[in-house]
Amino acid sequence: MTTHKQLLDHLFNDYQNINPSVKKIHRLFQNENESIINDHIAFRTFNYPEINIDVLAKPFLERGYKETANYRFEQKKLTAKHYEYSDDPSAPKIFISQLETQLLSQKSQDILNKHVKSNLNQIPDREEILTAGNIWEKPKYKIYESLLEESEYAAWLYAIGFKVNHFTVLVNTLNNFESLEKVNSFLKQNGFPLNTSGGEIKGTPQEFLEQSSTLADMIEVEFYEGSYQIPSCYYEFARRYKMKNGSLFNGFIAKSADKIFESTNIKK
Repeated sequence: MTTHKQLLDHLFNDYQNINPSVKKIHRLFQNENESIINDHIAFRTFNYPEINIDVLAKPFLERGYKETANYRFEQKKLTAKHYEYSDDPSAPKIFISQLETQLLSQKSQDILNKHVKSNLNQIPDREEILTAGNIWEKPKYKIYESLLEESEYAAWLYAIGFKVNHFTVLVNTLNNFESLEKVNSFLKQNGFPLNTSGGEIKGTPQEFLEQSSTLADMIEVEFYEGSYQIPSCYYEFARRYKMKNGSLFNGFIAKSADKIFESTNIKK
């Protein structure tokens, strides 16, 4: 079995292959003599037992990660868990969310049951599922559009499948950017549009966590009807603050994460 570091390297390589902005952003920070530490990595899935949060978490649990907290996003009909690796404080946290499909309209439930759930015949083993992409069917653009009417999360996951949704730069470890505002200004000056849902910065120092993110790159995806451009993945930036006990806050703020999810929204 590979180590947790080898698994994380594999995930990052796959992630940057479908998010062209990542390499460009890395080069920009490297030109500023910065080295990047990842705060957390995020995944999306459906709550079907064959592919739910617990299934995606297995490769991390096998390598020593521990479940730390769980979250609920009522408006987006999501639940999530996050995991930490206590033996290596520099290891990124793992954040896995899932769509509670039973809370969707009957129309969307029927679509997902037919086009996803009924096609879960061969589930990739362990860590292979994390980068497997679409394992249910070649996506149909008309299905993508239908799901998009109710849940951007469902539409994105149906089309893209299993991929890292985002990596996150830990701003605390940067030498020349002491605030998230400076990071955001740097990104915008270099042509990277940011997610402004809920403001460019989600969260406050009083909540011990500030987050921002780029908008997802648009990529060509081959649908049954032809090739279409849709959002892929994005890059997040997080600044964490010390709590009253002197420890750095390691959790997540649900209302902030709710807005970060919108980094993959279709740009109008």
